[in-house]
Amino acid sequence: MFEIKVPASSANVGPGFDSAGIAIGRYLILEVTKSKQWKFVHDTKLIPDVLHYKNHYIYKIAHKVAKDKKTSLTPAHVIMKSDIPLARGLGSSASAIVAGIELANQLAELNLTEDEKLAYAVDFEGHPDNVAPCLLGGFIVSTVINNEVFYKKLPSFKTEAIIYIPDFEVKTDHARKVLPKNFSLDEATRASAIGNVMLSALLTDDYELAGKMMEADLFHQPYRAQLIPHYKKLQTIAKRFGAFGTIISGAGPTMISFAPKGTSQKIIQASKKAFPNFEISSISLDNQGLIIK
Repeated sequence: MFEIKVPASSANVGPGFDSAGIAIGRYLILEVTKSKQWKFVHDTKLIPDVLHYKNHYIYKIAHKVAKDKKTSLTPAHVIMKSDIPLARGLGSSASAIVAGIELANQLAELNLTEDEKLAYAVDFEGHPDNVAPCLLGGFIVSTVINNEVFYKKLPSFKTEAIIYIPDFEVKTDHARKVLPKNFSLDEATRASAIGNVMLSALLTDDYELAGKMMEADLFHQPYRAQLIPHYKKLQTIAKRFGAFGTIISGAGPTMISFAPKGTSQKIIQASKKAFPNFEISSISLDNQGLIIK
């Protein structure tokens, strides 16, 4: 028996659209035992049951990796546990992709390197901003040039984080449709400059400036805000009680605040009064990524 543990992720951090993501402390866990036949058991209410293992998303990923390596998978009994909600902007599909790749790696004894795992993950997901933090942990800035993935892991955030998970979904496809198809040179210059300043501020521990730049994003948040009715009010409440910045997580509707140490409980209490149906709590930032036990 072995265990695969993959963190959730929050992509599109502020102006880091499709390029910046951070691993957070919610997890998809696979407890795997080699068996005579395949079986997936969902020990979570967040993931619907799948009747046949061949239709299971994680199995499909594992099977494709094994097939690409011209080998087969040893059947296994897989118990899935997860506290990552679907369609909330927390990288549920990215964590499943990373778990599926590692499942193939273990069962077929592929001995994949981190870079090989990342290349597979990006191939399945389409871009690295979610899968890189799931695999590597921490805050990752990444891009793909000529089918090659380039990334850098930044130092850990020295802040507290608060997560706000609403009781409704936003599909990624829908969230992409509200974005403009083109930016003028002037718009692109201003938007990318904001991203550059955010990263510079994070690298120098200037979280007040970083938070301002996160909220000043011009790439995606102004457009996706129309799908997230709590967007402006949550930002206002969090800022009033000390947050550096509050952003949309992934494609939304979940949002995340970054705040000075010791301020999260005040922000949580105030936001719970305004949004009693939301799941609101402090959240740890995961710096390890994928773990095999």
